[in-house]
Amino acid sequence: MPIHVIVEGKNDRSKLRRLLQPDISILCTYGTLNSMKLEKLRKQIKYDEVYLFMDNDSSGKRIRGELRDTFPDAEHIYTRRGYAGVEGTPDEYLIAQLEKAGLDEYIIYPDFTSHFDK
Repeated sequence: MPIHVIVEGKNDRSKLRRLLQPDISILCTYGTLNSMKLEKLRKQIKYDEVYLFMDNDSSGKRIRGELRDTFPDAEHIYTRRGYAGVEGTPDEYLIAQLEKAGLDEYIIYPDFTSHFDK
């Protein structure tokens, strides 16, 4: 079954694209949602598996709320408050959140060995 991750913007998508295999679809809301955009997302996703990964700010929370109504079965992935959104979250933290969401088999692990040898 196809898997989709919905993020707010193209920078969030670029950040995740480096960490997730190409068969994972990463869709953007571009910061705003209206009924046409929601309908387009609903048609793209249909009954596939969907994950919501929004920034931890007021805009991200509002978008998450709207998407939660459209996709009540969606899994929620969160970034930590204080990071500059999904795009400003360190790779290590993003990977931990993706693993927590059960997406381990789709993660492209960067080489952190030099980071952990210290």
